[in-house]
Amino acid sequence: MKAKPLIVLTAALGFLGAFVPAFAHHGIARYDTKKTVTVMGTVTEFRFANPHSIIFLNVKDRAGNVEQWQGELTSPNFLGRTGWSSHTLKTGDEVTLSGHPAKTGAKIAWVTKVILPDGRELESDGEN
Repeated sequence: MKAKPLIVLTAALGFLGAFVPAFAHHGIARYDTKKTVTVMGTVTEFRFANPHSIIFLNVKDRAGNVEQWQGELTSPNFLGRTGWSSHTLKTGDEVTLSGHPAKTGAKIAWVTKVILPDGRELESDGEN
């Protein structure tokens, strides 16, 4: 009879353990998906890495001051299926990013579209 509580406890912990990673993933909760921001700038770095790829840009504000922006994208696996690679963006590329701004007002956006220097548009909004 003493084994039954141990089995129930083990099963409960196993069940909870299966869902902890799902709760740990933040997705796009930090972004205001009701708003869209568009910025044009120069790529300073492109990280095609898990869990989310990131584009770093220098963007000039209306006064001509340089602001550092960060564009977060979905995983390289998803991006690769939509035509992206680790060579899609290079340091010095002039690009336009559109996406959902951070709720905090930080210069960060969840990127939904990138316009490349040659005018091609790459979609990037996918699983998060």
